Amino acid sequence: MSENKQETLTSFQSITGIDDVGEAFSHLEAADWNLVEALSRVIPHEDAPLTSPHPILLPEQPVRNPVESTNGFRPPGYDEMPGTSNASAFFAAALQNQNQNLNLNQPHIQQRFPTQLTSSINLDPASSQNNNQNVITFNIHFNQQLYQLRLPSEATVEQLKRKIFAETSVPVCRQAIRGWPPSKASDAQQLGTRLCNLDLSPENELILVDLTEDGFMDTEQDEVAQRVDKDFTIFIQFESDPPLTLSLPGRMTVQEVKMNVFDIKSIPVRHQEWTGWPNGCDNDTTLAQSGIGLSHRFAVRSTERTAPTNSNQHNAFDVVTVDSESSTDEFEDATDFNNAEYIFTDSPPAQPPNRHLIPNDTDDEISGSTQFVENYKARYGEPCPEFFVGSLENAKQLACLRSAKERKLLAIYLHHGKSILINVFCDQLMKHESIIQTFKEKFVLYGWDMTYESNKDMFLSSLTACVSSNASLTARNIKLDKLPAIMLVGKSRQLGSNCEVLSVIHGNIGLDDLLSRLIETCEMFEEQLQVEIRQEDERAARDQVKAEQDMAYQETLQADMAKDAAKRQKEAAQLAERKRMESERAEEDARRESIRLVAQQSLPQEPSEQETGTSKIRVRKPTGDFLERRFFTNNNLQDLLNFVTANGFLIEEYKLISSWPRRDLTAIESSQTLESLKLYPQETVILEER
Repeated sequence: MSENKQETLTSFQSITGIDDVGEAFSHLEAADWNLVEALSRVIPHEDAPLTSPHPILLPEQPVRNPVESTNGFRPPGYDEMPGTSNASAFFAAALQNQNQNLNLNQPHIQQRFPTQLTSSINLDPASSQNNNQNVITFNIHFNQQLYQLRLPSEATVEQLKRKIFAETSVPVCRQAIRGWPPSKASDAQQLGTRLCNLDLSPENELILVDLTEDGFMDTEQDEVAQRVDKDFTIFIQFESDPPLTLSLPGRMTVQEVKMNVFDIKSIPVRHQEWTGWPNGCDNDTTLAQSGIGLSHRFAVRSTERTAPTNSNQHNAFDVVTVDSESSTDEFEDATDFNNAEYIFTDSPPAQPPNRHLIPNDTDDEISGSTQFVENYKARYGEPCPEFFVGSLENAKQLACLRSAKERKLLAIYLHHGKSILINVFCDQLMKHESIIQTFKEKFVLYGWDMTYESNKDMFLSSLTACVSSNASLTARNIKLDKLPAIMLVGKSRQLGSNCEVLSVIHGNIGLDDLLSRLIETCEMFEEQLQVEIRQEDERAARDQVKAEQDMAYQETLQADMAKDAAKRQKEAAQLAERKRMESERAEEDARRESIRLVAQQSLPQEPSEQETGTSKIRVRKPTGDFLERRFFTNNNLQDLLNFVTANGFLIEEYKLISSWPRRDLTAIESSQTLESLKLYPQETVILEER
C-alpha cells in the first residue's frame, strides 16, 4: 500500500470509528480510495441524519484508540495515527494526502455534509428529533444483557448493525438479528433497507445472536459446510514488505494461515501481529468458520526487534495457492521461547523467562483454572491458599448464590508474570497462616493469570458476564505495577440483585494491611447481610407456621377423605346388593312368568254351561277373593293345578286344600280325574301358602 493510501485508511478509520481494517478497506476500495465518496457511503446524507455508534470526537474530547482488535493485533500505521483532532482536520489531511484540491465549501460537498465539519458531524438522535424526524428505539438482548439503541426512522439496517457493533463488539458480518416483523423479515436482511420501511413500532425488542459464539446456529451450519470447499482470497498488508495475496481453501485454520505467512515471509508465528480477524477466532478456527468473506484484507505486523531477512519475498500481489493438506509439523511455534538476549548474556536475567501460570491461548476457563492452581502450587509450594478449580461462574454460584447465612465473598486473585511484586506477594503474604485461614473461612478464592492478552480477554469477558461490566472495567484498569491484586466481590440486597466489587486490594501492600483489608471487607459485608439474614429468619418462621398449618390441614383433609371413601364404599356395596337383588328378582319373575305361561297353555278348553258332565270349581285365594272355572269331570287334577298356576299361584309356593274331606290336593297323584276325586258337580277349594 502506498503512503497516501495508508494515511487515507487512517483518516477514514478515525472519522468513521470503523475498527475492522478489512471493512475499512472494502469501503475505500468501493470508492476507488476517494475519501469523500467513502465517507458518504458510511455517514448519512442530509435527508437521513443517523445516529453513529462511533461519534466523531471534538478536540476537547478524549480520543480512544481508533483501531483495536480482540485478537491483540494492530494494523500497520497504528503508531502514526492522529491523536486528538477534529473531523475537519482528519478530512483535510485525507484530502491533502490524496492530492485532491477539494474545497470543503464546494456545493457538492456541502450537499453531502451540510453540517460544518469543525463542529463534528452530528449524528445524535436528539438532533433528529429537532428536525421533526421519528426516532425508533431498539432493545437489543444479547448475552443476558440489554442494550438500548435509538436511531432515526430513516436509518438503514446496516447503520443499526454498526451501532450494535459499537455496543457489543459483534462484527456486522456475524450479527443475526431476530424479532423483525414477520412480513418484513426478508427485507430486514438487506443492509440498505431503511428502518421506516420495516413496519416497526416506536420501541422494538430484538435478539442478537453471534454466529460464531458457541458454534454456528443450525441455519448457518449448512453455509459453513458450503464455505469449507470454497477458496478464500486474502490480501495481507505488511509494514515494509510488498502486499501478499493468498488463495486458501476454506478448511484451512488460522494457525495454518500463519504458518504459510511464515513460509513466505519468514516471520515466525510468535512474532506475527494480525489485524482483521473477527472476534472469537482462535488458531483452530477455519476460514469457513471465521466469518470473513471470500475476499478479505488483513494487516500483519512483525513484533521482532530486528526485521528478519526475507530472501523468499514474493512480488507485490503475487497469488500463492497453498495446499491445505500440507503438514504443519515441520515448524514448531516456540511461543515461550526466550529472546536471544537470555541465551547470550553473561549473567542470569533478573527475572525467570517464563513466569506465567496459564499458557497462552488457553481453550477454556476450566482448563485455565486447573493449570493455574497446578502451576501456582508447583512454583510457590506449600502452604498456599485453597483456590477454587472451575469456571468463574461456578465460583460465583458457590460464593454468592446461596442463602444469606451461607453466603461468602468471592475473592478473585489476579496474577501477572511480569509484575515485580509477585514474588513477595505469593511467597510471603499468600503463605501466611492468617491469610490462608481467612480465605478458607470467609471467601471462595478464584485465581487467574493475566500475563497473556488472550487469557486476559477471556477472563474479562467472563467477568462481564458473571459479575458486571464495572467489575471487568475495574480489572482492566489495574496497572501492572499494582498487580497482583485481589478483587473482593459480594452480593446482598443493598447491592441489588447482581454481584458487585466491594474492594480491590493491590499487590503493593503489607501483611498487616492485607489482613486488615480482608477483615474489614468481611465485616462490612456481614453487616449488610444482617438485614437479609433477619428477613430470612422471619421468612423461615412464617414458612414453619405455614408448614404446620398445612400439615394439620392435610391431616384433616386425609381424615375427611377417608370418611368419604368409607361412605362411598358402603354406598357402592349397598348399590351392588340392590342390583344383585333386583337381578335375582328379575330372574325369579322371569322364571315364574315362564311357568305361568306353560301352565296357561296347558289348560284344556273350558266347557259351556249347557254341556253335561262338567264340574264347577271355585278357588278361594288367600285374600278372600275367588277364582272360578268349569272343567269336564274327566279332566284330571293337573288341569286344576295348571289353572291355579296360570293365575300366578305356583304350586311350589301354595297348597290347594279341599274342604270336605280336608285334604291337600297338591300331595296326591295329579293324574286322577276330578270325578274320581269327587270334585263335581261343584266344589270349593282353598289356596294356602306353604
